[in-house]
Amino acid sequence: MTDWRHHARANRGILLSLAVFMAMFTLYVANHSAGLTPGVLLTAANKGVLLALVAMAQTLPAITAGLDLSVGMVFVLANCLAASLVQGTPLQVTLGIVAVLAAGLGCGLINGAIIVYGRLQPIITTLATGAVYYGIALALRPTPGGSISEGFADAMTGQVAGPVPTMLVVLLGVVAVVWLPYRRSVVGRAAYAIGSNETAAYLSGLDIRRAKLTAYALSGLLASLAGLLLTCLTWSGEASAPIGGTYTLNSIAAVVIGGVSLFGGVGSAIGAVFGAFVLRTIEDLLFVFDLPPLWQPLFQGAVLLVAVSLGALRLLKLRNRLDVYG
Repeated sequence: MTDWRHHARANRGILLSLAVFMAMFTLYVANHSAGLTPGVLLTAANKGVLLALVAMAQTLPAITAGLDLSVGMVFVLANCLAASLVQGTPLQVTLGIVAVLAAGLGCGLINGAIIVYGRLQPIITTLATGAVYYGIALALRPTPGGSISEGFADAMTGQVAGPVPTMLVVLLGVVAVVWLPYRRSVVGRAAYAIGSNETAAYLSGLDIRRAKLTAYALSGLLASLAGLLLTCLTWSGEASAPIGGTYTLNSIAAVVIGGVSLFGGVGSAIGAVFGAFVLRTIEDLLFVFDLPPLWQPLFQGAVLLVAVSLGALRLLKLRNRLDVYG
């Protein structure tokens, strides 16, 4: 098999989700009354990056054959914290940002510690901790409100280098600074090995505990970054269970659409990012074609069903699961 064929096969999920997104976004722009303008691009990016970051957060546990059902609640908690802390002088704003991200990192570490040392199932653990994080968010912000530094919010929701949305730059920075080094690190490779076969990974001498702790810690960090950016868009905080639940479910859908296997060991956060943009573009298409918003779950479900079916067909063709890496 030639190198380009091997590369294409290894990145099939990324390429497929990218192709679907490009086709849908082209259709959206072609039917938008304003066409592809900086304003249209900015709006699409600001909406899509939030889910893309939460989808990246979901990818890390998914690679280890786990699911983090608390990402949406960490997202909401960070939103409430940011609306209370990220304001005042530049130093206070900086410290507030650090506190919000540290809180997300702490939530992820708690999840990982319970799963690793308590030996509990990730789904049950994160379902429980998610309820706790939501309770903290509700205690902080029983009613919607708060504020955020105007300068910081404008910078994050604006544009840089001409028409390029700042949030898109932030997303690319996260991919370059967090995902790519993680993917190539010993810990990242161990996470893939755990998802493929945890017993074999353990017998190979890999540090299972550290790999899982790192995956869940980074998951909490990325979810809190998304919550911080949400505050920049809304200029307030809200302890909303529906918002948290929606982002959690959509993050799972995005990773599946992006080619990440829920069985673990296969996939990339980059594919999950494009999967998130696919889901967000469905909403935009409904708008330009003047279709009822209630149709959105129908189309999202159809896209998700196709993605799951394609992944299932791939696994059914394999006699040995290790063939995925061949």
